[in-house]
Formats: sequence, C-alpha cells, structure tokens
Amino acid sequence: MALQSMTGFALSSGQSDNLSWEWQARSVNGRSLDVRVRVPVGFESVERVVREEITKKFSRGNISLSLTLNRSSVSPVYSINNILLEQIFNIQKSLKGRISSEPLSLDLLLSIRGMLEVTDSNDDYKTASLNETELIKCAIEVITALSATRYEEGKQLRVILENHIKKIEELVDLAYSSAAVQPDTHRDRLRKLLAGVLDAENSITEERLLQETALLIIKSDVREELDRLRAHINAANVLLIEGGAVGRRFDFLCQEFNRESNTVCSKSSEIELTKIGLELKAAVEQLREQVQNVE
Repeated sequence: MALQSMTGFALSSGQSDNLSWEWQARSVNGRSLDVRVRVPVGFESVERVVREEITKKFSRGNISLSLTLNRSSVSPVYSINNILLEQIFNIQKSLKGRISSEPLSLDLLLSIRGMLEVTDSNDDYKTASLNETELIKCAIEVITALSATRYEEGKQLRVILENHIKKIEELVDLAYSSAAVQPDTHRDRLRKLLAGVLDAENSITEERLLQETALLIIKSDVREELDRLRAHINAANVLLIEGGAVGRRFDFLCQEFNRESNTVCSKSSEIELTKIGLELKAAVEQLREQVQNVE
C-alpha cells in the first residue's frame, strides 16, 4: 500500500437549476483525524454524509471541507407594494377639496420610491429544485481528489524519507568503522593515562590493565547502541514498504532513533565518534520532521 501524506488540497464544482456550488477541501498535519465541514443552513443532512465519507477515506489529519452556493442568473420578479399604494390613495382622499387633483397615472404611481418591489425567486436555497444527491456526489469527488493529492505527495515524501534513512545508515556504518569503538583503542588510551601516574618500578600489571580496559570498554562501548540503530533502520524500511497509515509507528520509531543517537554521543570519549554522533542526531531530527507529514 502506498504511503500517504497528510497535506493536500482539492476543488470540485457543479450546477443544478438556478444554483451553482463549489466544494473546497484542505488537509494538514494532525495527531488524529479532525474533520470540519461547513455548509449553509439547511444542508445538515449533506454534512452528515460528507463526514461519514471522510472517516472512511482517511485516518489522520486536520481535514476541512466547505460548501459555497452561488445564485445563477435569474429573471427578477416585480411586485407592487400594496401597503404603500393604499396609503397613497388614503392621502389623496384626505386632500380632496383642499387642492386640485387629477387621477393618479400608472407612471406616476410606479415612480414613487418603494412602490415597485423586486424579489428573487431563488431567495431560499432549500426551496430551489436542487438535488442533494448531486451535492453529495460532488463532495465525494472532492474527497477522492484530496486523497489522490495526499497519495501523490506521499510518493515524494517516501523518497525524502528513504534518503534520510540512508544517511542514518551511512553514519551508523561510519561509527562502526571508527577506531573509537575498537577495544584496542581503549587499552592504548588507558595505558597512556596510567603511564603518567605510575613509575617504572610500580608499573601496572597486564592483568590489572586488562581489568581496567574491560571496565572502560563497558562504559564507553557504543556497539550495542549501533546494533539497535541498525535494527531501527530495518524497521523503518519495512514501514516504507508496508505503506498506509504508518505515521504513528514511524513517529515512535523516530523517538527510538533519537534515544540511541543521544546515548552514542554521551558515551563517546573520542572526538571522531562524537562528531559522527552529532551528525547522526541531526539526521534523525530531519527524519522526524518529515515523518510528521505521514498519515
């Protein structure tokens, strides 16, 4: 199964009768699955279906879907303001005999501000002959498109992860080959230290030297940590092959990588190994940052 990123974006639109709509989907990183769906009032049933579809498709990420409805071009509907018309007639009657008057013409009545009202036959989205099945179908299309973009980014992400893992593997091999992890190095170092505090007559015995060397090796030997790092590298490659929703396990594995690399640095008594350990820590941190994008 392919690796999937948690970031993505998609659009899908449609039209029916006098309405057009657009679904917009966005996805970013998240520790779990957080779904937010925004629809106009009256389309709660559509929202429920969309949420169900998202939970079927994804397991992690902050995913938001928003539905925008737009009114298409429709002919306006005109009507007479009967209340205002009645008031005009009453005023005309009240003024009869006081001023000269002529019958009110249609042109005059229509020219009165507020007499002619304009209404939109599509004021209520819900009353329009909009098929909710089409809305849901369009929503499923944008969810599918979002999934496709996450898989596409997952392909690129996999290459980045492979490169980071390869870098970690190279550093682990380099640490293994370092003379600082060889027992002879510890023995020679201990011999030089003791030579400065012991005179020739009380020189340390070979047996005592071996004992002290063994203790030093136990305290500073990092081969066990390097072995565990190699095991973690194999586990990381297995996760890449497995694909799917492996982000949580990958994140946990990065914690183990970090723990072992820290121990390598703390146990190192040689500049060469310390330098390798610091590069190893940096490589692990780069891997961890990218793993945060994996579903």
